[in-house]
Amino acid sequence: MKQIKEKGMKLLFLLTACVSIAAVILICVFLFANGLPAIKEIGIFKFLLGIKWKPANNLYGIFPMIVGSLYVTAGALLLGVPVGILTAVFLARFCPRPLYKPLKSAVNLMAGIPSVVYGFFGLVVLVPFVRETFGGRGMSVLTASVLLGLMILPTIISVSESALRAVPQSYYEGGLALGASHERSVFRTILPAAKSGIFAGVVLGIGRAVGETMAVMMVAGNQAVIPDGILSGVRTLTTNIVLEMGYSTDLHREALIGTAVVLFVFILIINLSLSLLKRREK
Repeated sequence: MKQIKEKGMKLLFLLTACVSIAAVILICVFLFANGLPAIKEIGIFKFLLGIKWKPANNLYGIFPMIVGSLYVTAGALLLGVPVGILTAVFLARFCPRPLYKPLKSAVNLMAGIPSVVYGFFGLVVLVPFVRETFGGRGMSVLTASVLLGLMILPTIISVSESALRAVPQSYYEGGLALGASHERSVFRTILPAAKSGIFAGVVLGIGRAVGETMAVMMVAGNQAVIPDGILSGVRTLTTNIVLEMGYSTDLHREALIGTAVVLFVFILIINLSLSLLKRREK
């Protein structure tokens, strides 16, 4: 009877794994089957490097959206990664026990807040602040970067803290035995030993930043032009799809699916980089 149960559970786990793999394969087939013909018809260089997106004139250049996604993601990482890693270090090695639970609960709460709520916060708080402090319309690369930097914090903090706690205590004790202070032992022994896990958290944060839609759409300005500064409006790949998919038809719709293909390739490159880093570490 026990063997039957074990075989049944193995089959169940195998089935769920196959369903997950099949779902990913179906998504890939749908995207590439519908997106690649449009990219071929438009022309791969005109599609990827074209600077004008005017579906009414049959102009489908997504280069401004690619640049916008890169700008916003880079800004979010520049703001979010240092804060996230240092917060994880504090929670793992410096935080007093009475303060740990409230801070950890706050981080978990941030992870559960819907994107549209973040977007509303950015629209009501960040946009007026940026407009009054730095000038411009307020809906800009800077605003979207700050908002995305806040949104990726829970991912980076949680993964980085787990990586720091997974480092053997003997590393830290060895640093103390050599005469290093508590701070130096943490930053010279614990942090380097956890770099692979921390990088994994950063990569997951990049994936969250690249794929975010609603919050960015509410604060970025949604202008399909190459931004000439951090105070300029911008449109990302994800917001381009969401804004126009509802009324698109024919080649316009297929071009939006082609945009999703480019976005999918970006995410794939990010995941492959993480896999290669882990392989190198091993």
